[in-house]
Amino acid sequence: MKAKKTVIIGLFLLLGTTLSIYAQDKYGNEPDKCKTNLSIFYEYAKVGNYDPAQEPWQWCMDNCPKSSKNLYKYGLKMIHARYDKAAGLIDVKGAAPSGANIKKIGKLYYDTTKVNKAEMAKIFLEINALYEKRVQHFPVNLGKVYSDWANDIFKSAYLEELSKREEIYAKLRESFNADPNGMSVKNLGKFFEIYTEELKDTDPQSVFDRYDEITERVGDRMIGYSKKLDALVAKETKGQPLSSKEKKTKRAAEINLKALGQIEGILDNILSNIATCERLIPLYNKGLEANKDDAKWLKRAVSRLNQKDCTDDPLYAKMVEVYVNAAPSSDAYVFYAGILMKQGDETKAIEYFNKAISLESDSYKKADHYYKIARIMKKKGRKSESRNYAYKALKERPSMGKAYLLIGSLYYSSGNSNACGTDEISKRMVYVAAADKAKRAKAVDPGITSLANKYIKSYMASAPSKKLVFTEGLTSGSSHKVGCWINETTKIP
Repeated sequence: MKAKKTVIIGLFLLLGTTLSIYAQDKYGNEPDKCKTNLSIFYEYAKVGNYDPAQEPWQWCMDNCPKSSKNLYKYGLKMIHARYDKAAGLIDVKGAAPSGANIKKIGKLYYDTTKVNKAEMAKIFLEINALYEKRVQHFPVNLGKVYSDWANDIFKSAYLEELSKREEIYAKLRESFNADPNGMSVKNLGKFFEIYTEELKDTDPQSVFDRYDEITERVGDRMIGYSKKLDALVAKETKGQPLSSKEKKTKRAAEINLKALGQIEGILDNILSNIATCERLIPLYNKGLEANKDDAKWLKRAVSRLNQKDCTDDPLYAKMVEVYVNAAPSSDAYVFYAGILMKQGDETKAIEYFNKAISLESDSYKKADHYYKIARIMKKKGRKSESRNYAYKALKERPSMGKAYLLIGSLYYSSGNSNACGTDEISKRMVYVAAADKAKRAKAVDPGITSLANKYIKSYMASAPSKKLVFTEGLTSGSSHKVGCWINETTKIP
């Protein structure tokens, strides 16, 4: 018993010593003073009263920099305020300011009489130093930290009219390497743009790999928001009101999906100039042997060749077969079924399509497979079947806007056809039906807004004109039945 007491007392002493060392490491040699100054600084800084917050903040930075992340969060806000003042920036609320001394850079207004570039340069060194200490003492959430750091460098370069491209890129690279999920949408696009410019001619495979990494990250985030949105929309559809918290969640999901959708468009535009069949075929031909057992490489390569319509080259069929053998999976079976369909073996193709679907339990992955099948059917000219598979995809994932865009493109391809109408108004109403699907795509999937708007504009350019509607004696807003295989009712524009 006496021995046990001795052990317990020893453990308490050891624990006490450990806690004492930890407290000293966190709060410095004067922990009570550190906590007091930290509290004073925080109370002032959190309400934007930076002048009285400056002295206790500086003391904590000098004596206990590990005490709180708030030293860096609000410290940056304090330094930013001084920087903006040195730059002569005006806090615009309401109407834009006017006057002979007021100038504008982008969306920022500044007073030329108050610009102090020497002071700006000096303060920016403080900003850099604070970020360095933040990384040193709190090496967490570094994806966001480096992304924010890149933003500050960009802002300083913008206001001081300097070129800091390499500095910005260095921080974006560190952000991506630390955690791409912490990067802003804009910075993900900027990082990939610079990365592509740097390596597109010397190492295109690296550019494709980076594109895949970014789009996979973006895709994962979009799926997360889509699932939240689908659940809330389903609740509304059932007539169940959303709580205030759920309304905020829905709005946040819509905003984030729209932003992430924009980055997808930006990435695709950047890559479109180098991801051509002329570049991809020889590149993948060269890399196939070395990567024949690499399921990830094969999946990415086959997917890109499919997306870029490079499927007529013999390499595509060869790569799909290698992919199926290396990683038999639902995804591989869908691509393989497409090859069988193209070769005319429809029975076996349908068998593999069904096999792929049956292997998946995740509704979103099922939707992806149905969508791929819809695309294959579209290429075969089997419009009605393509639409059926697109609707199956939407049943699994109601927010899959691209499935509606696919249906819209199928309708558009039947425009101005005698099969869908014998007079001009009937032929042109097919384009309205196509635009309806693009509008629906935008409604269910905010991430596809920008692309959907382009389709809507294009389709409505071929819709019946006001003059034609008037000449035919029709009423705007009245119903019109589009015939042929479409067989849907739409509204006269």
